[in-house]
Amino acid sequence: MIRDNLWRAWAWLLAFSLVSTFAAQWLETYAPMVGILILALAYLKMRLILSRYLGLAATPYWNAGFGLVLGLYMLGLLGLYLMPFA
Repeated sequence: MIRDNLWRAWAWLLAFSLVSTFAAQWLETYAPMVGILILALAYLKMRLILSRYLGLAATPYWNAGFGLVLGLYMLGLLGLYLMPFA
């Protein structure tokens, strides 16, 4: 079992990247759903990098602030991505 937070964060980043690659490569017939999945995984990866690698987990106020800003940014990107499908 991995005890160090950085190693666990690295393992999660690797898993998220593999799922993104799998979805983009083999699920191309479900384009809107794959795009949503990839954007969601990108958001999770950003949060993980900010909280673990940059140490924002130690400051919950800043972590929540960055999470909110990134969440709003990802919602904007999601809206732009879904516009052609409407």
